[in-house]
Amino acid sequence: MRQSYKFTKTLTVLLLSLLLVLAGCSSVTTKSDTAAPAATTTETEGETTAEPTTTGTPVDIELLAMTSQESDVNIIRDQLTKNGFNVKLNLQPDYGSFKSQQDAGNYDIALSSWTTVTGNPDYAVRSLFKTGGDYSILADSEIDSLIDKAAMESPEDYVATYKELEQKLVFDNAYIAPLYISLKSQAINKEILNPESVRLSKSRALAWEDISFNDTAKNATDPLLITQAMSTLTSLDPIKGNDGSINTINTNMYVRLINLTDDDKITSDGSLSRNFSIADGNSDYYFILRDDINFAKVEGDKAVDTGERVGADDVIFSLDRAKNKDSVPDHRTYSLHEHIGTVEAVKDLASLDSAQAASGGTIREALEAGLEAPISELVEDKTQADNAAGKYQVVKLTTTEPFPQVLNYLGHQSAGIVSKKQVENINTYDVAKFDVTKDIPYGDQNTVTEGAAYDNTLYASGPYILTKKNDYDAKFVKNPAYMPGTENEPNISSIDVRFIADADSALAALRSGEIYSYYGVPETKFSVVEGDSKLQLQTLESNGVTYLLFNTAENRPVGTSADLRKAVLYSINQDEILQFYEGNKIKAASTVSPLVDTGNVLTADPAKVKEFLAAYEASK
Repeated sequence: MRQSYKFTKTLTVLLLSLLLVLAGCSSVTTKSDTAAPAATTTETEGETTAEPTTTGTPVDIELLAMTSQESDVNIIRDQLTKNGFNVKLNLQPDYGSFKSQQDAGNYDIALSSWTTVTGNPDYAVRSLFKTGGDYSILADSEIDSLIDKAAMESPEDYVATYKELEQKLVFDNAYIAPLYISLKSQAINKEILNPESVRLSKSRALAWEDISFNDTAKNATDPLLITQAMSTLTSLDPIKGNDGSINTINTNMYVRLINLTDDDKITSDGSLSRNFSIADGNSDYYFILRDDINFAKVEGDKAVDTGERVGADDVIFSLDRAKNKDSVPDHRTYSLHEHIGTVEAVKDLASLDSAQAASGGTIREALEAGLEAPISELVEDKTQADNAAGKYQVVKLTTTEPFPQVLNYLGHQSAGIVSKKQVENINTYDVAKFDVTKDIPYGDQNTVTEGAAYDNTLYASGPYILTKKNDYDAKFVKNPAYMPGTENEPNISSIDVRFIADADSALAALRSGEIYSYYGVPETKFSVVEGDSKLQLQTLESNGVTYLLFNTAENRPVGTSADLRKAVLYSINQDEILQFYEGNKIKAASTVSPLVDTGNVLTADPAKVKEFLAAYEASK
């Protein structure tokens, strides 16, 4: 049932108003202390006509969203309608269709969301709002300057800068209209899985290697059955995708130099580095590498050890291509790594003694902390590394300018380490002349799709590798050469990711035992999970923010009129949204809100809406 925030014009509006669902739906009454009198609306073929509470002719506005976002769409549509807008809905069935419409500019406002999966505020703004950013449609020099300024500041200093950035982004220019922060959640069948083994992290994707069955004997025999909504995978090359279709998959297929803890601290645990250290000045970063990870490949339906160790040459290759926009066609994560200057293997052991660590002492002392064997030799050839004998590889990364947040980006899936040898063997095309009709790049999902006339060419440095997929599921198996014999060796031998787009269907699959864990349970379904004795619900505040993104193209009125954008902005009533979600959403001022408390608050204001709409009409 669709819950709506509409009023009939014949209804007497007192201090509290009854909300009525129109157009053939059952009525639902809800109290709202903040709601202003709404317009009478009639739906015809995706459009809403209105008799507005503001004076004058309703202003047309086109809202682009996916059909899965119906609840948010209904709330936003009704809030805009009662404030003098004529809302046209452009609803798309899936993300691919949504993105195509967005790229074509067929919208005034797009219902968007962003999750900062690196735990640092720079990630919450750089790709989205900086000129030339991977996902940015803005070109504002003031915004650019503030993003760059905050990136070089310490957490103590950057709060004021992000507050100023938020002021210009949201309240001065209304480039976005914030809606809410979501809770991160997952439901677990505790009769099958050990709940303590299923981590829920604030930023990083679900770590598959830790998960275990209650009956540990099943780890080697039974597949872990989980789900995700998107079945079309952007790319299995970690630098070519940054969306919900591949974030979790690529996080578990490629090891990184560092990881994030569940509460967003930088750690070497479960990474390619045994230790890392920052030199004085926050420009040089050192990583001492493990010697117990080999790349896996697929033969038939099995993962086999390639015999190729993951080493410094692969790290250098992976990070150099991550920062280079032109290293692959359709590079989608380069702006995350643009502060990487040089990446090199350290050859001179004495240089580790002369370099001072920001934490005190020398870099060598910092890297040796907790090692079973101190550094006796640095080796150039990765096959010669022998940590037990004190023979290590050390990688040094130098940033273009002091940039402490670079470490968070190295924990992102796009910084996953690929095989230099394999990627160069596959990507033989000319990037400038790439032909999508005939060139098959490394990571193309066609190479793992059942029935496709291609071989699986993946080389995985992480705990699992994808063997094959179809429209129904994707199958993964354990990398036999990923930290064998350590606490980081994967527990479960095989994983089956079922593609279930509909939330109700996914929850039904969990309750029936078709899947064992459901990552991302909607807030409206929490009570269902909590009422099922065999299930356990885990929640925490996420770094995910949902917002309206304005089309800034000059051929759209919202692109040229800040007044029109501000009229939309001040139509948004976050209290009503939180009420609909039974308090399981949190107010937001921007995509930075989960990470930095700026003190900024968006408050719905119908009077301001009238003022800005009048200014817009006067300027036409």
